[in-house]
Amino acid sequence: MAIFSKDDTARAAKGSEATLSIISSGTTVSGDVTTGGVLKVEGQVDGSVREARQVMLAKEGAIRGDVHASEVVVGGVIDGNVTAHERLELQSTAVVNGDITTKSIVVMEGARINGAVRMTELALVGRGDESRDTKDARAARKG
Repeated sequence: MAIFSKDDTARAAKGSEATLSIISSGTTVSGDVTTGGVLKVEGQVDGSVREARQVMLAKEGAIRGDVHASEVVVGGVIDGNVTAHERLELQSTAVVNGDITTKSIVVMEGARINGAVRMTELALVGRGDESRDTKDARAARKG
């Protein structure tokens, strides 16, 4: 009898789509972490987190480095810049000491941001439309 079925082999071949990595409380990882899956940090990471689909930082957790992921949920402390390609959620216990770049952000009362916040794509689309409207209005006034 085979240990892995064909379905298991196909899932493994897809990569880390379903991968969940947990850095538990009391554990410290020194160095950068790269994963295509979900990373839950209850302990501490002394380094950057890259290429993650989702990063979940518990209120007891800390990341001392930059975070790059599609979605980031923060309950603890990040000392570094955060790039959330799709969505960033800052829970009431969150502290971000660094700049934030994201498409969508949710900030709960009590969360702290010590840095700049840049909204990508959605804000730029709105500005582009306004610029065209403004140019059209100026052209109409001149004409």
